[in-house]
Amino acid sequence: MIRVVIPAHLQTLARAAREVQVEAGDRPSLRSALDALEQTYPVLRGAIRDHVTLRRRPFVRFFACERDLSHDAPDAPLPEAVASGAQPLLIVGAMAGG
Repeated sequence: MIRVVIPAHLQTLARAAREVQVEAGDRPSLRSALDALEQTYPVLRGAIRDHVTLRRRPFVRFFACERDLSHDAPDAPLPEAVASGAQPLLIVGAMAGG
């Protein structure tokens, strides 16, 4: 099980807690974590990634272990601390404006 922290607007949409746990396989990747999250909370499909391309939405970022994972390959393994459940995967809504 990995821990995933989701932003407030997605918590409301999914009617979920700030931190949820999902089963993302033996060698969890960003793709497997998001697949598991969307399977557990189907209402999040399309909110984090595009329905068709499965690419990250422009104002959504992914962080773990004080590192930005947003531009990493989707199938790259998540850091060991995330895979073990010691640290969460953070989904963050980026801020824009002036």
